[in-house]
Amino acid sequence: MTLTSSREAAPAAAAAEEISPVTIEVIKGALRSAQAEMERLLQRTAMSPVIREKQDYFCGLFDREGRLLIGTKLPILGNILGPVLEQFPISEMRPGDVYWYDDPYLSEGGVSHTPDQVFVAPIFVEGELAGFTHSWAHFLDIGGMRSGSTTPDATEIFHEGILIPPVRLYREGVLNDDLLRTFLRNSRLPEMSRGDIRAMLASVELGGRRMAELFARFGVERAHTAFDRLIEQTRSTARRRMREIFTPGRYAFTELIDTDGHGTGPIAIRMELTAEGEHLTLDATRTDDQTRGPINFIMHPSSLQMVFGVYIIAGHPELMFNEGLLDLVDEVRLREGSVISPRFPAALGQRSITLARVTSACLGLVAVARPDLALGSSSAYSANKLRGTLKGSGAPFLKTLAIAAGQGARPDSDGPDAIYFLNQQNYPLEFAEQNYPLLMLTYALNPDSGGPGRWRGGCGVVREFRMLSDTATASLRMSNVDFPAYGVAGGMCGRSGRFVLNPGQEGERRLPSLAGGIELATGDVLRIEMPGGGGFGDPFDREPARVLRDVLGGMVSAAAALEDYGVVLDPQAGTVDEPATAAWREAHRRPVAMFHRRGYFDAAGWVAEADRAVRAARAAAE
Repeated sequence: MTLTSSREAAPAAAAAEEISPVTIEVIKGALRSAQAEMERLLQRTAMSPVIREKQDYFCGLFDREGRLLIGTKLPILGNILGPVLEQFPISEMRPGDVYWYDDPYLSEGGVSHTPDQVFVAPIFVEGELAGFTHSWAHFLDIGGMRSGSTTPDATEIFHEGILIPPVRLYREGVLNDDLLRTFLRNSRLPEMSRGDIRAMLASVELGGRRMAELFARFGVERAHTAFDRLIEQTRSTARRRMREIFTPGRYAFTELIDTDGHGTGPIAIRMELTAEGEHLTLDATRTDDQTRGPINFIMHPSSLQMVFGVYIIAGHPELMFNEGLLDLVDEVRLREGSVISPRFPAALGQRSITLARVTSACLGLVAVARPDLALGSSSAYSANKLRGTLKGSGAPFLKTLAIAAGQGARPDSDGPDAIYFLNQQNYPLEFAEQNYPLLMLTYALNPDSGGPGRWRGGCGVVREFRMLSDTATASLRMSNVDFPAYGVAGGMCGRSGRFVLNPGQEGERRLPSLAGGIELATGDVLRIEMPGGGGFGDPFDREPARVLRDVLGGMVSAAAALEDYGVVLDPQAGTVDEPATAAWREAHRRPVAMFHRRGYFDAAGWVAEADRAVRAARAAAE
């Protein structure tokens, strides 16, 4: 697998030429096109439904110094190339090399749990290193204590599948077959894993070809001059906006994780950001300790930079998601042994729970600093697994269930309904029924789950299905149950979700929000009700016509229209009683504050209430 240019590169003297804005834009478009093409190739040729249907993957490109040229809006992924460069000096790299890893600890968060596989290849032009290309994707099974590799049962990373340190899979185009066979032997789905590896390698090779074509057209030096400008364009704009938000002062915020699934909870993520002149320091050393359960998250400092970066460049399509976002905060302080900087071999498989709350904590800091720019908190998606045997044949099956939640409202619009995770997707019902022993009974928005506000938080999803398999067990994961997504600027929090077994039947019971090994019998019905996002602004300021539209659309119930929004409806005519609404709102309007989670709090009160909740839970446990 050799990634080199087939045409002669333009002379290096071109670097001395002034590069035009038009050329920079053309190169920007070429990078975006190359990434999009790599990702479509990976999606269409992979075998795993996690990649093909759920689209749990991304691809990226780097320059010759290892700087990110184009990445993805996934804030868990910052330190992708670093683990390879630390293990393999650039001077020893050759055309045709491909590097591979999935070890979260040795990569220092390059990946954050073991199913995520990374492949990296250098790009050479005329024998000289000119850049790097990479692909990343979640594999369905890489071994571990249960099929699917990640499970709430895990208490150490060895329960979560095979660990691949940064290694060289190809040397000058020659495959290390022994390494590949060892990996595949550890998977319960070896042919699927083999197909996914081939798809990822093809994507990497395609990225190399497209970069080589770019270098051939513009010259290596001229292209890197454009790369410098694109990185600086993002850096200067993003740093300026970051410092406009965080003017000199100290800002504190605490966010809570419900549980680790093993008896610990709530777990606090405590952040304090200090702005002194142009220097920003984020201190998270007071965050609670790592847990026995698998919610620990290796938060490489670049991951935190990306959280702020996603927020900063939202709505600015002219800016590249590149290296310029990786120094928005000048200093990040973490404490080894905390839930966001765990010690080996802590389990990590459910780290998305903590990632979502890290994101929420960062946006909480923005809300403290600039209430007018605040966003309601977003509920995290639910990731569950069904394992069992097919009726009749007894053949095993493994089904992942990714269920969408509601997202937070913003200062000028409602929060999006039914969002899984940024650029990823839910499994279509048709796909689930065709490929797994399930009969879907309900797929709808979860009414009243979105936090009430002048702008409503997004609604979560309801999915209900009947098991048709011979045997089945489920691993369940849902967060924002005990501590729903907060509302801001007078908006109210989103509403909690739940798992219910056999709803409306004899023996109905509510299931834990984070647990493995839940047994399901043939014919059992599992109902998943997802939480919603936090609202923005006083709900009594929402236009009655919008509330009526939400009621007619099934997002808000008639009872909640009155209780939460103060809107009186005429159920017969399907209209708003305007005089009655005005009178109700005047009589029942309540005082509001900056943050809401089952009660209103100012910034200081919010932090104090979070600490009180942690202390109370620990006292009760003792």
